[in-house]
Amino acid sequence: MSKREEILERIPAIPPLPASATQMLTLVGNTDTQLTDVQRVVEYDPGLVSNLLRLANSAYFGTGGPINSVREAVVRLGIKRVFQIAMTSAVAPLAQQEIRGYDLPRNGLLRHSAATALAVEYLPKRMSMRVPDATYTAGLLHDLGKIVMGSFLEVDSAPITLMAYREKLSFELAEHRVLGTDHAEVGAALLGFWKLPQAVVDAVRWHHAPNAYPHADKTVVDLVHLGEHVARICGTSSSTDGMNYSVCIESLERLRMTPEILEQVAGDVLGSLEEICAIFN
Repeated sequence: MSKREEILERIPAIPPLPASATQMLTLVGNTDTQLTDVQRVVEYDPGLVSNLLRLANSAYFGTGGPINSVREAVVRLGIKRVFQIAMTSAVAPLAQQEIRGYDLPRNGLLRHSAATALAVEYLPKRMSMRVPDATYTAGLLHDLGKIVMGSFLEVDSAPITLMAYREKLSFELAEHRVLGTDHAEVGAALLGFWKLPQAVVDAVRWHHAPNAYPHADKTVVDLVHLGEHVARICGTSSSTDGMNYSVCIESLERLRMTPEILEQVAGDVLGSLEEICAIFN
């Protein structure tokens, strides 16, 4: 059995999403879902209630006066925004921990994931673009494979880092040469197993190689790719995979992004990042 097969075979052993996130995933995909259905799911998860109310009252998610109840939060924010908060709440405890195989300190991946998720929302706003609802979730979860490989599978990144350094390769290419797979494929495999929307799975799978995505509409993949670049501009990536990283020029061209817009969005992200991360810390 190859290393790749061994890694992918262990995906089903990864702990599942919290029940509230799984139930929210079902509700958000059902056109018959009522706000009361969402309220009922949230209220059964005290941790989610706390995070929902704090995020709903944050400068980023807030949309008016103070929100004091789950019902108010669901009515004012809407089902899709509440789902985003549920996913953020579900991922935060995993992303807070030290990711040993990737030299990511405690909270390092949380900051990077949050910065990328913020960036993929601010980028379209700067361009007056309409984007699929899956975009924020894809940005949030784009590096989930690092948690899987670095913590649950305890992959040793030392030979990967050495190859990337010696041969001047991107980290993900060195990862693929050593393991036969990379954190993008592993993360996508886990999200597919969890039955997240295909748009999210695809964006996670191809966020390092948008041109290889085998479909004409690459909007979400391009946004996650550029969102991660913005997160790096913000200084949130201090792990071993920062070496030899390059931006896909075609992604910039397809979305008509300029370096000036990326810099502006980095400022937008930095204006919200500390508040969002502080809620989960």
